[in-house]
Amino acid sequence: MQKLIPFVTDYVRYIVKGSTKFYAWMGVLALLSVAALYGFYLQNTEGLIVTGMTSQIHDGLYFANLVFLVGVAAGAVTIVFPAYVYHHKGMHEVTVLGEMLAIATVTMVMIFVFAHMGRPDRLWHMIPIIGIFNMPGSMLAWDVLALNGYLVLNFVCGFYYLYNKYNGTQVNNKFFMPLVYISIVWALSIHTVTAFLISTMPARPMWYHSMMPIRFITTAFAAGPCLIIIAFMIIRKSTKMWIQDSAINLLATIVTWCLGLALFLTLSEIVVELYARTEHANGLYYLMFGLHGLTQLVPWFWSSLVFMLVAFAMFLTPSVRRNYKLLPIACVLAFAGIWIEKGMGLIVPGFIPTPIGEVTEYYPTLIEVVMTIGIWAMGFFVLTILLKGAIGILVGDIKVAKAAQ
Repeated sequence: MQKLIPFVTDYVRYIVKGSTKFYAWMGVLALLSVAALYGFYLQNTEGLIVTGMTSQIHDGLYFANLVFLVGVAAGAVTIVFPAYVYHHKGMHEVTVLGEMLAIATVTMVMIFVFAHMGRPDRLWHMIPIIGIFNMPGSMLAWDVLALNGYLVLNFVCGFYYLYNKYNGTQVNNKFFMPLVYISIVWALSIHTVTAFLISTMPARPMWYHSMMPIRFITTAFAAGPCLIIIAFMIIRKSTKMWIQDSAINLLATIVTWCLGLALFLTLSEIVVELYARTEHANGLYYLMFGLHGLTQLVPWFWSSLVFMLVAFAMFLTPSVRRNYKLLPIACVLAFAGIWIEKGMGLIVPGFIPTPIGEVTEYYPTLIEVVMTIGIWAMGFFVLTILLKGAIGILVGDIKVAKAAQ
């Protein structure tokens, strides 16, 4: 405890100091976060009627972002696995940054859960023993367990490593390494369970197939590293920390093949579903071409597919993949394409048509958009704090010697 207090004190002192750009960035994020809180207030005073969700389509933009961000959180394992299993030097130096990303993204997932609930005061029912926690019958209960476990694992591993780095001591591998290996397996579980959450619904034919978990894993290992690459580029440009090219190149290679697999699985589903064109393919058909004159989601599907195909072509070209001016463009395209595919291209059309054949369209309201942007701002606020403190310790700006002076 005597060493922990100086660690926390120095950590906090370091993260609150910064340049004008830093304060401007955090100020913008704070304002967007306040806007989200106002939206949350409106939802809880007027009800979910202020959103575009209906009785027919009860999962919209919030749940779509939740599903997507679970994948981004799981994508952090693309740093941890090469670092500790294959002893990749470049990755090992930045492993803790991946764990900070996982903490921030799971935090965003939790906030989106609050946004999606019509009665957040009943959230206590998800607490084992205290509430009505339907284990093992509820897939949602398993998802809550998986997400909270992953959050705890990354928090303990990340800050235990930083604490030892701060004190200039070695980590206890008998304690640390088992947690690392558990977190690697756990990362796969969080997106697998999330996939099971929707793929175990027979009444929703668009989701009801065993390929869903592997689709989730491939897109997770593409979207997560894309965000990490962009973060690494910003860190190299804006801080004293230098991230090796080998780490970025390996992440880009992982994105290339995982994105390619994701596209292959998506195109395979299109062929299988539309070749025979039974009524079970109506959700996908609506997404691609519209149904009964309703076409609101069609532009989303084709823009997602184009973004992902262009990004894959860029990643597949070595001269582009290793060009650090063009690589962020490919990452943004892939990230945006997968975000659309996981949201407007997967969650929403799963409800269209309904099990009794109703065709009702959904489009998010301004309240949903503002809250979504605000929650992302909260996540980036947390991520900025976590990365700033971690980088400060890694480069030696925060260390026990300073506390002793």
